[in-house]
Amino acid sequence: MTTEHRSLPNIILCGTPGTGKTTLAEQLADASELEHLCMGTIVKEHHLHFGFDEKWQTYDVDEEKVLDYLEPRLLKGGCIVDWHTCGIFPEELIDLAIVLRTDHSKLWERLEARGYSLHKIQENNEAEIMQICLEEVRESFDPKIIVELESNSTDDMESNMSRLLQWIDTWKEDHVN
Repeated sequence: MTTEHRSLPNIILCGTPGTGKTTLAEQLADASELEHLCMGTIVKEHHLHFGFDEKWQTYDVDEEKVLDYLEPRLLKGGCIVDWHTCGIFPEELIDLAIVLRTDHSKLWERLEARGYSLHKIQENNEAEIMQICLEEVRESFDPKIIVELESNSTDDMESNMSRLLQWIDTWKEDHVN
């Protein structure tokens, strides 16, 4: 099923943990017709993993199971996929790829507040500084559908929400039969 057969777009929302993906995705889902798919939760609840990696304090994701779970939803459209990674998703099923960016000192504070270990905070801060998520999105999707958004404050969140709601409305207008 191609884009022209869907009445709602699919958005992938990427970024280093702590950049505000879930907060933005939840607010966007509440304000639109799109469904928020929080992949971290889905991977755990639906056992889409091989097990928990104690050293890295994360699940070892089974990408095949993730794709089997997501593909029918993406084919239907209307999804906001909230995850730190994007390389496994079929490009033709994603209409907008968003990368949230946060100043590394602000990110450090957010991760400390979550109770992350020092190792995990350092790892995620390095990933943000090195633009790991942004580079993965650039390698995975057409530059025309990539948007990089700052996510340092509530003002940024409000601006991002407004911009994304406008984009959704425009997408729907452009794809009405």
